[in-house]
Amino acid sequence: MTQYFREDLKKRLENPEFKKQYDELDVEFKIIRAVIDARKAMKLTQKELSERSGIDLGDISRIERGIANPTIKVLMKLASGMGMDLQLNFVPKTK
Repeated sequence: MTQYFREDLKKRLENPEFKKQYDELDVEFKIIRAVIDARKAMKLTQKELSERSGIDLGDISRIERGIANPTIKVLMKLASGMGMDLQLNFVPKTK
């Protein structure tokens, strides 16, 4: 992140409505980061993951850019394409 982006985000987060909407996206951000991190750990390109998982390359790109919300089924296919299992946990809220 650039310094300008961080400063702007910090200022915007002072707005309660903006912060609420931003916090609601936290799970989506974590899913995106998990997909990207797992793919990179496997040293796979998006194209290679597409070939291994059967998920369209454009769909993988949209998921990683945060403009598509993958279903559990798609996440399972991505995990399988990386030789992994998908794990889902319910945990108590911290707030």
